[in-house]
Amino acid sequence: MSKKILIIMKQIILFSLLLLAAIQVAGQALNVDSLVNVLNSQKLPVEEQFKLYKKVMENTGNSVILSECIKTGLPLAQKEKNKSMESTFNEYKGRIYVGKAMYDSAFYFFDKALKLAIESKDSKQESSVYTSYAVAYGFQSMYKELIESQLKALEIGEKLNDKQLVQASFGNIGSAYMSLNDSGHALEYQEKALALAEELNNTDKISKANYDLGAIKFNMGNYEQAEKHLLKALDLAKQIHGNQFMIGYILIALQELYSQGIIDLGKAEKYGKEALEIAEKLENPTLKANVYSGMSVIYRAQGRYKDCDIAATKAWELDSITLDMGISTMSNLTYANIQLSNKQKALESFDKYYALVNKFNDKSLHESLTSQEVKYETQKKEVRIASLEKERRMYVWLGIAGGLLVISLGIVLWQTLRNARKEKQLIAAKAVQEGEMGERARIAEDLHDRLGGSLSAVKIELNQAENLQNVSDKLDECIKEIRAITHNLMPRSLLSSGMKTALEDFAAQFPNVHFHFFGKEKRIRERLEFIIYCCANELVTNSIRYSGAKEINMQLIQGEKHVSLTVQDDGCGFDEKTVTAGIGLKNIRDRVASCNGKLDIASAPGQGTETVIELKIES
Repeated sequence: MSKKILIIMKQIILFSLLLLAAIQVAGQALNVDSLVNVLNSQKLPVEEQFKLYKKVMENTGNSVILSECIKTGLPLAQKEKNKSMESTFNEYKGRIYVGKAMYDSAFYFFDKALKLAIESKDSKQESSVYTSYAVAYGFQSMYKELIESQLKALEIGEKLNDKQLVQASFGNIGSAYMSLNDSGHALEYQEKALALAEELNNTDKISKANYDLGAIKFNMGNYEQAEKHLLKALDLAKQIHGNQFMIGYILIALQELYSQGIIDLGKAEKYGKEALEIAEKLENPTLKANVYSGMSVIYRAQGRYKDCDIAATKAWELDSITLDMGISTMSNLTYANIQLSNKQKALESFDKYYALVNKFNDKSLHESLTSQEVKYETQKKEVRIASLEKERRMYVWLGIAGGLLVISLGIVLWQTLRNARKEKQLIAAKAVQEGEMGERARIAEDLHDRLGGSLSAVKIELNQAENLQNVSDKLDECIKEIRAITHNLMPRSLLSSGMKTALEDFAAQFPNVHFHFFGKEKRIRERLEFIIYCCANELVTNSIRYSGAKEINMQLIQGEKHVSLTVQDDGCGFDEKTVTAGIGLKNIRDRVASCNGKLDIASAPGQGTETVIELKIES
């Protein structure tokens, strides 16, 4: 089987893990919107609210709905001192971060969730958290850690004699072995998962197991069996009208089957468009990225190079992190733009493709070593053969890369000059920010030491005169205003104590702004601290001025490698598709981009706004 097909199916298996993260009630088809409406009515007893929260979160792939549940449900769980539900909300918060590929933040919340689950002696919730760990490990190709976490969940399920937990664990372990190219063990565990699902008469789980078996059969080259399992999975999933997220990935699997296995590009395009409709409805960028990546394959095969370029570009914009899918996307983007005679874009995409191929080779070596650790001793010889096959395929990829490099030689010099100009621009941008920071500090010092001192002296003299009380009061206001200006330009607490203290002081100025800090307080580069403070200042100020928010939560998480700032309000929100970004938001984007950080804004009319900024702490 070609490496292309292997990459696609491995990607499908990884997303299969996410589908198993939620342990749902057998045979239950739920209308999430109606459940949310019941929750918003706030007429249920607390315990009934908690049950409803779990049902909604287990049955939605919409990150906006999940965030809203956590926003209202977590404070309620803390107030009621319900550690089990507090664990559940923290677990789902971590899952949201997994979807954003922000794994440090995800593991932080999973750690909290696991501790709370153990303290509450809720074994089932503890098992669920281990499964969420497994999902996060899977997305990072950490298959040994994935299997270890899932075996812990399996052990708990067997002790509780909980067949649903056992069935889910079988499915996840099978998916991990599939990612290690161990089709034998993958098939063994997935068949166990299907047998248990049928014993439980759980339509949703039967559909899921058929989905996984279809992916395995595809990877083994048995396309007819793959088609049989995947069509059955789709039929069952549509019957229960429940998990649209799952239906979306089954459609993607069929899209890939008909474009890479049983060649029927008409069917492939049909299933791809159906999957895209679901992805748009769920507002799920990961799902959309996979659909667009698959569509770029179809359009390339059809010779529709303009459509291929558009689809591959959208896939890359939505997900430039996932390595396997990135190689496929950049390959199609390069090929399409060569055919379209767009030399500039062809070279840019080729550079990214070449870098991804090198990363893939390193990853292939890592996976080979990992598979030897987790497979049984009797299969060492098979692992060695698989490793040699990967090495052979690696040389094939390098040969293809070399061929594309020859095609691109004519424009390499131009690109080199262009990159040099970009580098100069980046250096200039950083210099501007460094200069801005120094100038702010100088202005703040001058205002405080020179102008502030002079005004204080005038105030003393005026106090000795008669009938000048009004002038004295006005001078008091001037001095107070100068102190506020100097603090906003460059707060002394930021320079002396760091961003945690500075943000605490800033939040304390407003009665409705609440600051929370998690992690280990440690000074980092002055420039990063300054950027975090300025972004927090801008976001809170915008919420107060424009959103009409009653409550604003500002959260700072400091880890070993990353620092994350979250500002969340309950204001009017906005439509991200129609509202144009103002100067304040543009400044925030520029600051984050200058540090190669990540910026994520989630908002909708009437649902408030949540902004997450993550910066890497450079050593």
